[in-house]
Amino acid sequence: MSRLKKYFIYGCSLSMFLISFLLMIYYGKETFYLEGQLNNKKVYDYHFVLITEEVGNDYWRLIESGAREQALANNVYLEYIGPEQADLKERLNTFDRMIAANVDGIFIQGLPGNRFTYLVEKAKDQSIPVATIDADAPESARNFYVGTDNYQAGYLAGKTLIKHTSGTINIGIIVGSMESLNQQLRLKGLKEAIASVKRIKIISIDESTISEIGAAQATYALLKNNPEINALFGLSALDGIGIVQGVEEMNPSNYPFIVAFDTLPETISLIEKDKIFATVVQYPNQMGRQAIELMLNLKNNQAVDAFNYTNTGVLLKSDITNGGILAKGDPN
Repeated sequence: MSRLKKYFIYGCSLSMFLISFLLMIYYGKETFYLEGQLNNKKVYDYHFVLITEEVGNDYWRLIESGAREQALANNVYLEYIGPEQADLKERLNTFDRMIAANVDGIFIQGLPGNRFTYLVEKAKDQSIPVATIDADAPESARNFYVGTDNYQAGYLAGKTLIKHTSGTINIGIIVGSMESLNQQLRLKGLKEAIASVKRIKIISIDESTISEIGAAQATYALLKNNPEINALFGLSALDGIGIVQGVEEMNPSNYPFIVAFDTLPETISLIEKDKIFATVVQYPNQMGRQAIELMLNLKNNQAVDAFNYTNTGVLLKSDITNGGILAKGDPN
């Protein structure tokens, strides 16, 4: 073998060795880095899931904010999940998946139908506590409810109408969804509050599908088909904003008396502009915080009440200054 050929073979062998050595160092470093990442991953005491009505809904984001604040303070991993738009079937499917994932606790609106009741039982069989939030399903085996007393909230809305109006009042009502148990209770409370007042009657009820545009379209149709309507109620968070849009599009000769729900910034702004007379105040941030606190109590084998009502009130223009709430703020 010639000397040149030997040098060539030795050179190739040395090159292969160096390449192999460098690759070993590189991948060893990557492996060490990944293992270090895994070893440094935060360990939580519990994994809770908040199943929202709609992931982008401003009201539900406030619930999430309160829940996340309380979760972080107590070393709890909180997963916020749900449909892009309100979809009963998708929420039930998500509920089922979270049970299969064997999480440590689930928060979800009380939902109508046998499947919801079945899934609560299924979670119970797997020792997964379930709390209803915002809307209750007391006939199910849920562990507890946290949120507004929705019947009382509707009743307050009705009493506000009685107190601040005179003469004949013909009401149009916009409901987010007639399937929603909390909407049904609000409507019941409203009806019973005005039942004995002969000058007030409900003319028509329509749905907004829990959207501003839906509320605007429903309002326009109500006013077009029932020009005698001179008062409007919105029973879910976005309804009041949509009602104003529908009224302004219809442009009736007399501006109606409007009562909304919740304190979204645009709702407050519309009250300041005298577009909405009042709104029923709920405390979604408080709901979220209290839900986490109660679930932790349950996990620690402490007694938890079946019904845990958060505060409710009525917000008027006199309670607002420069976009801020003076008298009806979150009590916690």
